[in-house]
Amino acid sequence: MSADLIAVVLLLAVAAYTCAGGTDYGAGFWDLTAGGAERGKRPRRLIDHAMAPVWEVNNVWLVFILVITWTGFPTLFQTVFSAMWLPLALAAVGMVLRGAGFAFRKPARRLAGRRLYGAVFAVASLVTPFFLGAAIGGVASGRAAPGTPATADVWANPTSVLFGLLAVATTALLGAVFLAGDARRFDAPDLIGYFRRRALAALVVLAVLAVITLFVTHDDAPHVWHGLTHGVGLFFVVLATVAALATAWLLLRTPGNWARVTAVCVVASAVIAWGMAQRPYLVPTSLTVADGAGAPSTLTWLAVVTLVAVVIVFPAVGLLYWLDTHGELEELSDTDLRQDGAAGDSAPGSN
Repeated sequence: MSADLIAVVLLLAVAAYTCAGGTDYGAGFWDLTAGGAERGKRPRRLIDHAMAPVWEVNNVWLVFILVITWTGFPTLFQTVFSAMWLPLALAAVGMVLRGAGFAFRKPARRLAGRRLYGAVFAVASLVTPFFLGAAIGGVASGRAAPGTPATADVWANPTSVLFGLLAVATTALLGAVFLAGDARRFDAPDLIGYFRRRALAALVVLAVLAVITLFVTHDDAPHVWHGLTHGVGLFFVVLATVAALATAWLLLRTPGNWARVTAVCVVASAVIAWGMAQRPYLVPTSLTVADGAGAPSTLTWLAVVTLVAVVIVFPAVGLLYWLDTHGELEELSDTDLRQDGAAGDSAPGSN
């Protein structure tokens, strides 16, 4: 019972990191695709301002995931980090470079330095979620079984590639939806349309990739496919679909906080659907939750630590998110965002 409880906590932590960290990765994706210095100036300024208060705190969820995995499920930790050390190492390097690029590009005095740091930040924002998704695909397809050697096939296979692309599309959706809401809050109508169109495009790409993934997993990850099309897994798939339709409807109107809620529901439901589809396995079909769990005493103390985190840490993180999304932190000045003649992007056919 305690092992199942900790497994649920781990799944919820993965969902939280996917939503919170994914929003930041998505902002970096749109930074990468914003265009040249002049064309991308205003979107990048909004991205800088939107990310500044929360980009570091989102890694709390990643630390929480790692702690739960190596203490609660040491066999899973050893298996995953042995079989897929390369994509996970690349993802870790991407996280470091991404943080350094974001931290250094604004205070850099020279234009060449700002461009270099900005490019590092943007490219790492694309690479990192892809390799994290590819690693999850290696788990979902059952290739990362205990004792599996570190070969390319473990993470460079159809399911892994699609999970990597899904991760990138997911972050792009979250980033665009949240940035559209920020543009509305800062009264920048041209950027509302700019990011709303990108959010709708990301949602379409995500839906297409999700359908393709279902077809591919039928043969490449049959246990997960069965879980996604039956029982609790199917319920969360349907919930994600309904949330996606609601997100599209809200984006076609003026995007606000409710679009953020439904977009987060899309992503969280999809992650939970994957977790439910794997039951009772941590790695289908070779490592069950019971077999991969640590000692009962360790699980008990881990449950206590989780309870303490829920009481002390999570409310603080939630308050920071609330303050940020409600504009209670640093205001965006006219110098930062509003410029004469900036409404050109809102014209029909503009990018």
